[in-house]
Amino acid sequence: MQVASPARSGRGQAPGRCHRPRSRVAFLRTTSVTGSPPFYFLGIKSKRLGVCGWVLFSLSLLLMIITFPVSIWICLKVIKEYERAVVFRLGRIQADKAKGPGLILILPCIDVFVKVDLRTVTCNIPPQEILTRDSVTTQVDGVVYYRIYSAVSAVANVNDVHQATFLLAQTTLRNVLGTQTLSQILAGREEIAHSIQTLLDDATELWGIRVARVEIKDVRIPIQLQRSMAAEAEATREARARVLAAEGEMNASKSLKSASMVLAESPIALQLRYLQTLTTVATEKNSTIVFPLPMNILEGIGGVSYDNHKKVPNRA
Repeated sequence: MQVASPARSGRGQAPGRCHRPRSRVAFLRTTSVTGSPPFYFLGIKSKRLGVCGWVLFSLSLLLMIITFPVSIWICLKVIKEYERAVVFRLGRIQADKAKGPGLILILPCIDVFVKVDLRTVTCNIPPQEILTRDSVTTQVDGVVYYRIYSAVSAVANVNDVHQATFLLAQTTLRNVLGTQTLSQILAGREEIAHSIQTLLDDATELWGIRVARVEIKDVRIPIQLQRSMAAEAEATREARARVLAAEGEMNASKSLKSASMVLAESPIALQLRYLQTLTTVATEKNSTIVFPLPMNILEGIGGVSYDNHKKVPNRA
């Protein structure tokens, strides 16, 4: 292979730093000594196969030609729109990427393929026993929505990507909720779910997983704690109601005081209020009509009766 000169490869970089190739593709497409680039045949690079590989490849191709057209029904596979196929040819991932959708050719005896579903997967987390930071035992369950964005990473980097994501979601849920108090869990579900999503997304990036959403479904607390919380909430509501009632009475007293001061300054307004009250009582269909009398009249009547009582002699 021809090696690029240091002046050409290190152009635009600071001296003393190592030059890294821009991409793997650019590194693999170096020309040979004779100047001929590597060619591709049925997705195989000529320089990646040894002698045994080319022999097996030729035999597989010959077998497919001999059994034609029966081999077409066996070697052609249909990949759906939401699927990708990771093809292993002689144990190596072909073309370093997944194939599909559409028709793909699988050579007999040397090709093995794995289908990967790219649709969003729903992962239900069963109720987890969690000890909160304030020493309260609760049961919390949730749901995780994720999808595979790199089929090659999901197949090559982990044995069972769905099982691994499920177990990681359980442990992450317990670890995050264990650092929160019960009141924080009940009040900040969205913030906790967002932090769990961030942790899961960072941990599963190597597996080709992208976590779309995390939701906390239910938080179960002991019955005794529920009763104590209900009693505390009821006491808080009663105290708030008493405060509001006291404030209302105080405001009403102030209003009555202001009204009495206004009526005391204007006797005509007091008489108008008296007549308005009589009109209101008369409009209602009552068998008994009450006529309110002013206080000065009542005081005069009371004084006269007291004087008459003193003038009557005691005949006993």
